Amino acid sequence: MRDLDIAEVAQRSGMPASTLRFYEQKGLIASIGRRGLRRLFDAEVLERLALIALGRSAGFSLDVIALMFGPDGRPRIDRQMLAAKAEELDGTIRRLSAMRDGLRHAAACPAPSHMECPTFRRILRTAAAGAVAARGKQAPGWQS
Repeated sequence: MRDLDIAEVAQRSGMPASTLRFYEQKGLIASIGRRGLRRLFDAEVLERLALIALGRSAGFSLDVIALMFGPDGRPRIDRQMLAAKAEELDGTIRRLSAMRDGLRHAAACPAPSHMECPTFRRILRTAAAGAVAARGKQAPGWQS
């Protein structure tokens, strides 16, 4: 496959040229030269951009994604880090599922007032316990 200029990479990857320039500045991708004023990239940049997009979708920062590539530019992904991120996502899914279920209950609850509903009150207690736990994780000096 031939070299691609930045406009072609942007079109094929679905990423704006500004993002490509930012990724180049961060060292995530590298141009191989110029055609006039446009940066040129090796066609393999598309696969690298797909890996970056996958990492972003999973919630990894760009700095962490940069560490997923070896000095030669090839992927070098720490499997333990992937497993830890999967566990983190499992926890997020559990919390969001519980929130979704609570909202559905509150929307359909037949009690005259949500405060009279035992299920809603249990949801409130759970939310309050989570808020207290989250406040404990804040930086020192955080006040409510």
